[in-house]
Amino acid sequence: MSTRESRKMMMLAGATILVGWCGYLLAGRIHHAIALRHDAAEASVPDVMVIAPHREARHVSLDLPGTIEAWYQAPIYPQASGYVHMWYKDYGARVAAGDVLAEINTPGLDAQFAQAQADLQSSQAKYDLAVVTAQRWRLMGRSQAVSGQSVSVQDANEKSASADLEAARHNLDRYAALERFKVIVAPFDGVVTERDINVGDYVHEGGGNLNATGAASELFSVADTHQMRLFVSIPENMSYILQPGLHATVRVPQFPDRTFEAKFLTVSGGYDPDTRTSVSEFVIDNTDHALWPGTFAAVTLSAPEQAAHQSIPTGALVFQEHGMQVAVVDGQGRAHFHDITVGRMGDGATQVLSGVTPDDRIIDNPPADLLEGERVHVVQPAAGYSNDTDEKDDE
Repeated sequence: MSTRESRKMMMLAGATILVGWCGYLLAGRIHHAIALRHDAAEASVPDVMVIAPHREARHVSLDLPGTIEAWYQAPIYPQASGYVHMWYKDYGARVAAGDVLAEINTPGLDAQFAQAQADLQSSQAKYDLAVVTAQRWRLMGRSQAVSGQSVSVQDANEKSASADLEAARHNLDRYAALERFKVIVAPFDGVVTERDINVGDYVHEGGGNLNATGAASELFSVADTHQMRLFVSIPENMSYILQPGLHATVRVPQFPDRTFEAKFLTVSGGYDPDTRTSVSEFVIDNTDHALWPGTFAAVTLSAPEQAAHQSIPTGALVFQEHGMQVAVVDGQGRAHFHDITVGRMGDGATQVLSGVTPDDRIIDNPPADLLEGERVHVVQPAAGYSNDTDEKDDE
């Protein structure tokens, strides 16, 4: 083979290699473009996690704060002005009805009482004189010794003296009643929760010492704690659980390992327009006097659910101008928005009255830019992730 032919063969082989290399590069670019287009198409499909609605539990449970108060609690004010002679019951003292709590020295009242006694004696003397005088004038009137007008005047004087005597008696009774208020007594069996007086304090009728605002304070406060009243504000959408036979479980900070049972007593029958809650009252037996008035309570209410409805996580809701919706994935992997009617809403779960079925695959936490009919990719949650709210509701 000549040198020229060898060169031609080499050039042909080089051209073939170059064409093959270019074809390889072109094929790689085409494959990369196709893969990139496929990846872009896949990336444009949002990944979503779906959940199924489940039937609510037979019982609904509700945790609310409450306040524990005494069965009876009475602030005691004086009805007589004077100086405290002595007090006999201190904070926490157990008292029975009629026990003496304090005594008040009332020199001004004593003087008025003495004056009322003297006024009664004076009125009695005037009345006796008026009776004798009227009788004499009536006898003289029968013999025509005096005029009938004079007799009538004396009869009127007798009646006036009788009225003055009656008024003096009532006035004396008033001061006698006030004299009895010099001794402060317990109105019922209970415990002294407040004592706001000391020996020598001046107290005035209708109130104890005046505070900085001029308001009067009570001398004592006595509470009957054999039973306690529990007050709980119930939300409007849960008021249906308030019915006879309802029991509540109560926990208080001072006894973290102990629970108390409260029985439903009554409800206010109206809602506070500011909070949309209704005040309900429960009764707690307190025979060991463990609970004190004014205690904060954590109250758990449990009652049968009104009807069997579906429940979904609150995060699955889609808020629209015309109402609530959920995004449901169909058999072809496309999302569709369904109108729903919601009932009771909570932080974790929401009651759905209509609009979903148990077989619906509902998107949990749907993307904000999700469109009607858009294709979605359903993924499984990572290991260890679960909806805590659903688990609690199933209980």
